[in-house]
Amino acid sequence: MAQDYYKTLGVDKNADAAEIKKAYRKQAMKYHPDQNKDNKEAEAKFKEINAAYDVLKDDQKRSAYDRYGEAAFDGSMGGGGGGNPFGGGFQGAGNFSDIFEDMFGSMGGGQRRGAGGAMRGNDMQYAMDITLEESYKGVEKNITIPVNDTCNSCSGKGAEKGSSAESCSTCNGAGRVRAQQGFFTIERACSTCGGEGTVIKNPCKTCSGAGRVRREKTLKVNIPKGIEGGRRIRLSGEGEAGTRGGPSGDLYILVGIKSHKFFKRDGANLYCRVPIAMTKATLGGTIEVPTIAGKRSEVKIPGGTQTGQQFRLKEQGMTVLNSKTKGDMYIEIFVETPVNLSSKQKDMFKSLDKDMSGKDGKKHSPESSGFMNRMKDIWSDLTE
Repeated sequence: MAQDYYKTLGVDKNADAAEIKKAYRKQAMKYHPDQNKDNKEAEAKFKEINAAYDVLKDDQKRSAYDRYGEAAFDGSMGGGGGGNPFGGGFQGAGNFSDIFEDMFGSMGGGQRRGAGGAMRGNDMQYAMDITLEESYKGVEKNITIPVNDTCNSCSGKGAEKGSSAESCSTCNGAGRVRAQQGFFTIERACSTCGGEGTVIKNPCKTCSGAGRVRREKTLKVNIPKGIEGGRRIRLSGEGEAGTRGGPSGDLYILVGIKSHKFFKRDGANLYCRVPIAMTKATLGGTIEVPTIAGKRSEVKIPGGTQTGQQFRLKEQGMTVLNSKTKGDMYIEIFVETPVNLSSKQKDMFKSLDKDMSGKDGKKHSPESSGFMNRMKDIWSDLTE
């Protein structure tokens, strides 16, 4: 029965090259023998898919197929190369890794094995929270992490002393073997050596041949001055040990900064909100504020200071990473309304309010007076 290549791939006859390629990948992944072991129907379907794609991906072959169907390739149309007008036999679409390569990159990425099955260890990450003061001054911390570390008994080789790993006889040390699947050659990791290319006949008793043991490792970590939250510090070679003597991975310290009860950080600058009494805001005076360096700093408050007004303390902010400079500290004033007043104090405020609400009210409270005047204008417009 003649095969309809377009139906096989599930595309329209007017489909462009991109649509055909996308449909082929979808079908090939679904019916590939590696995904359907011992399924003869899937294997046959996979062959049909590749045969269809081999024709439709080639403009000349596709044109011939559209005119003559499969007869263009079965010899009835004449031509050399065993009846195929394009010469040569059927060429498969490659092994399974080709299907994924354009979408995910090369299948060979990531860790690489070296001679004798040696492989670099995994990188690790450790989250560490420090205080704002520690970020300002810099700090040295001790951390303890569980890690797959090099086995001391075999020095990471996996074999007992006096013996060594031998080349795998199944794959001849390659770590991979090839198997024929119909028209295609599929390459897999060698099941005998697990893809390492070597086998250990006399494994280390301490690590059972792994070359690594699970243990806790204590390290000193130097946190530099001025570091910000979200930064990573790399400790080269302090990650997991490699296998079969391979190099160790790296350890990355992810630094977080704990919230501070007084300061808020923005880059190298610090901000803090300082409440002051209404009398001090009115008459002016001096207040003391703490600094991130652990000292105290005096700030002069002029009379008539309003809520939200800021005062800058130059170079009293955070240390800048890898620099001798420092940021600034900004004080934001919050004028506190008095509470829990005695009768006498309330009478004093009433008297003051009456006195300040007179003809000089605009002079004492320009913003509130201006606001009320604008409101009067709005009410007038609404009643007209």
